[in-house]
Amino acid sequence: MEIKRAGSRPSVKGPADWFTGTVRIDGLFDANAPARAAGAAVTFEPGARTAWHTHPLGQTLIVTFGRGLVQREGGAVEEIRPGDVVSFAPEEKHWHGAAPDTAMQHVAIQEALDGRAVEWLEQVTERQYRGERE
Repeated sequence: MEIKRAGSRPSVKGPADWFTGTVRIDGLFDANAPARAAGAAVTFEPGARTAWHTHPLGQTLIVTFGRGLVQREGGAVEEIRPGDVVSFAPEEKHWHGAAPDTAMQHVAIQEALDGRAVEWLEQVTERQYRGERE
């Protein structure tokens, strides 16, 4: 058994290559072989969001506070709220983040395949974020 005490790990700023706006990442647990799952609490300030990305084995988001937005490639932008659980299929291209006027936090859980848990792609444009076709 291992207990990781709240606040025992430093918060990190979400890198500009992966995010738009102010994002804080608080690691919750790492994948320790043979396990492959890792998790983090990710906090997005209003309007902040991820870039488009995929996960080789999919991703699960559990919204803990605020109001957010998610979109999978080819789909509509959808609102998410506390208690919502969002599951992305393996290799499903998607993004997620806060609503324009409200912060949002979710717990993100994903597994690594051959050491890779995510592939970062292009940034989400303002038009895509607003749900407009480009």
